[in-house]
Amino acid sequence: MRVAAILLAAGTGSRYAATTGSPLPKQYVLLAGRPVIRHAAEALLPYVACIQPVGDPQSLADALDGLAVLPPVAGGDTRQASVRAGLEALDRLPAEQKPDLVLVHDGARPYLTPKLIGGVVQALADHPGAIPAVPVADTLKRGKDGVIDGTVPRDHLYRAQTPQGFRFPLFLELHRASASLSATDDAKLLEDAGFSVALVPGDDDNIKLTYEDDLVRLERLIGPTLLPRVGLGYDVHAFEEGRPLIMCGITVPHTHGLAGHSDADVGIHALCDAIYGALAEGDIGRHFPPSQNEWKDADSARFLIHAGQRIRERGGMLVNADLTLICERPKIGPHAQAMRERLAALLEVDVDRISVKATTSERLGFTGREEGIACAATVSVLVP
Repeated sequence: MRVAAILLAAGTGSRYAATTGSPLPKQYVLLAGRPVIRHAAEALLPYVACIQPVGDPQSLADALDGLAVLPPVAGGDTRQASVRAGLEALDRLPAEQKPDLVLVHDGARPYLTPKLIGGVVQALADHPGAIPAVPVADTLKRGKDGVIDGTVPRDHLYRAQTPQGFRFPLFLELHRASASLSATDDAKLLEDAGFSVALVPGDDDNIKLTYEDDLVRLERLIGPTLLPRVGLGYDVHAFEEGRPLIMCGITVPHTHGLAGHSDADVGIHALCDAIYGALAEGDIGRHFPPSQNEWKDADSARFLIHAGQRIRERGGMLVNADLTLICERPKIGPHAQAMRERLAALLEVDVDRISVKATTSERLGFTGREEGIACAATVSVLVP
């Protein structure tokens, strides 16, 4: 039996947009670095002969670029009209390519298992239609004016999911005969015509992206497993006359600056080393060798921007960073908040992930003699 799939993407996702402010329809929102609908298409492809996308043709072409799908067709004003557009496109295929069975799937449901797809297809051997469904487990209440208006028995109630499957000739015939109706559920056309529709076990993880929390849950299901890593950084610079004192990305008033090949930002240098260490990518000198004149008197912000980009390029995230500046003078407290804000901006993270504090060495050692400043930094990152 030749199986085709219609992948629906004509909806605007108004509820998702209203709760998240997303400018993109939910089926094109990025999930683990790829559009939601692309995950759905990739899950279906191994089990169907062809996929007919329905929606905005250009958006679909961009989202599904490189996948072996049929040319997208425009959707209609209703779900039923969009399904009909997909069916008619499949019916225009050469006779040898027309399907015997058709699955209709929401482009906003990206997590599909082989078991779910196979269960629907298998049920079509005995029934003209089949849908995956999950029994309702929660008590159902009717509400009116903000108070309970009654309890609905949950016996024999199910939550319908997709892909819903049908025998193609019958399904196309029913759609053509019911063009004036507006069914929100594909199986409803068969029900109204008196045909049996099988219920096959659904999957609680077969989530239809509707609210922001759904995306978080889908990221956990589809995204890579992130493992924690910790990095340590330590840097020292001696005082030098005639230079500004740059620490943690800001200029701090003081009688001396710090000596170094770049701007000698001891805080950023320690933080970069901590990040590179957590990623097992060496130290700051490996990425920005002091032997190269390009980095002479360079703004160390460039180094930290690069370190932050390396986290993101690895598919990871910075959990937090903790810096301790070690010096007798100047006093760090009055500048700590500005330092935190600057570091957070350079790393593109919330400021509450950055800690900057200071201590003295009780007049001991080179920092105690006010010969220079040291910094110790610790970071925690999550990476695949």
